[in-house]
Amino acid sequence: MDRTSEEHALNIDPFIQIRLLDLQKVDSELDRNAHRARTLPEAVTAASLHAEVMALDDEIAGAEAALFDLRREQNRADTDVELVRQRVSKDQHLLDSGSINDPKQLENLQHELGSLARRQADLEDVEIEIMERVEIAEHALAALVTRRDGLAIDSAAADEARDAALAALGAERVELTNERAMMVGEVPADLLKLYEKLRADQGGVGAAALHRGRCEGCHMELTAVDINRIREAPSNELLRCEECRRILIRTAESGL
Repeated sequence: MDRTSEEHALNIDPFIQIRLLDLQKVDSELDRNAHRARTLPEAVTAASLHAEVMALDDEIAGAEAALFDLRREQNRADTDVELVRQRVSKDQHLLDSGSINDPKQLENLQHELGSLARRQADLEDVEIEIMERVEIAEHALAALVTRRDGLAIDSAAADEARDAALAALGAERVELTNERAMMVGEVPADLLKLYEKLRADQGGVGAAALHRGRCEGCHMELTAVDINRIREAPSNELLRCEECRRILIRTAESGL
């Protein structure tokens, strides 16, 4: 005795069997719709661009912090130079005033002016070096901001493309779901229960057409014995594939 005869046999009107095959087509379309929604290229592109924008935002934050530190360092250098300049101006004014008559005091003042000149030169070199670093940092920050702003535009466009694609899939899903609801109402409860169980067990395909002697569910060729048995079976007998156990639907293309 084969496995088909060991299970509870269902007698289903041939038209309903064909409708079950139509239901399977709709369910397969719904499965493909859900898969496309999960793997949408537009969503992948949008997520990638979002990640790039966020990474650039982090780089910009770091560059801004570094530039802030450099500018603070520049302010300190400017202050140091200005203090030395003021001291030089004060000492030079004192020297030029002719109010110092003590040779030793005059010598000390001239020595201090020489030291201050060297100190000023050193501080101005540091000031220039920091200014150059600030300029480089400003250019680097501006380049990052320009790049981020360009990517932000691309990211917004990618979001729109993703949303449009998801909306199209959503509209298709609503249409298919409505179509499915109408078909389900035409299928007997016991047949629908069996179909749903098989769909869950067989990767979403519970019913398949018999096409030219082959099960379209598992794509296996039926044996001559199975073909003869199917050929002799009543048209309302619900058949099952001996290989995959899916519901097997006879059509005009079955090759019987």
